[in-house]
Amino acid sequence: MAVRVITDSAAGLPRELAEQLSITVIDLHLMERHGKDGLEQSTSGLSALELAAAYGREMERSQDDGVVAIHLSKELSSTYSAAVSASGVFPHTVRVIDSGSAGMAMGAAAMSAAKLASRGASLDECYAAAIDTLKRASTWVYLHSMEDLRRSGRLSPATAVLSTALLATKPIMSITRGKLELVGKTRTQTKAFTKLVDLVASRAEGKPAFVAVQYNEDEASARRLEELLRMALPESSFMRVALTDVLSVHVGPGAIGVSVVFG
Repeated sequence: MAVRVITDSAAGLPRELAEQLSITVIDLHLMERHGKDGLEQSTSGLSALELAAAYGREMERSQDDGVVAIHLSKELSSTYSAAVSASGVFPHTVRVIDSGSAGMAMGAAAMSAAKLASRGASLDECYAAAIDTLKRASTWVYLHSMEDLRRSGRLSPATAVLSTALLATKPIMSITRGKLELVGKTRTQTKAFTKLVDLVASRAEGKPAFVAVQYNEDEASARRLEELLRMALPESSFMRVALTDVLSVHVGPGAIGVSVVFG
């Protein structure tokens, strides 16, 4: 058959695209509870048992050609460590990757591996394609507010210390070494978008890139940011898609993520 590719819902891959490329997406857990401020949501990583079962199904579909599994950064979720344990059931045939990221950086890596798999590439080749994509990818997040992210505990220690002082700003975060780090703060969305476009354009160095814009609720602002990025990165390819629930719950309303795979 062919190598199978699996990722988790933190990638935010549109369902129709995942189906088209034969990528399996396994959902992280979204939980609700009643807190002092009303209904509160949180997320939970996948267990080794759940992942072993998922890998087993993919191994059957591949007829033992192998599985590439790309997961949310180990700094942001327990899923990766569970995935490593689960892969031990399938030595040498399930290759687990810590994306070191979230969102469509993961999705792009899964797409790269899946496209090769559809052409009959080997497990090593598909794994290498995913790793190469992740090495060339960067992710930034514009936040309307830091409150949801601060409560989620996903900030780096240094940024968490600053978070209270930053509540009145429109911060820009990057995912660095798997953790969210502050890279810019502005007073308005317009200034934040200008800063974000500058960050992306300076890294692109005039070369075409793959750009994915993911938004929570505010598609109009996401469209405006995409237009600015299109002007700065001509001849690049673009995708705009809503954030999945497991990411939205941490970044809050109005957040926009930008994942870029540079050439």
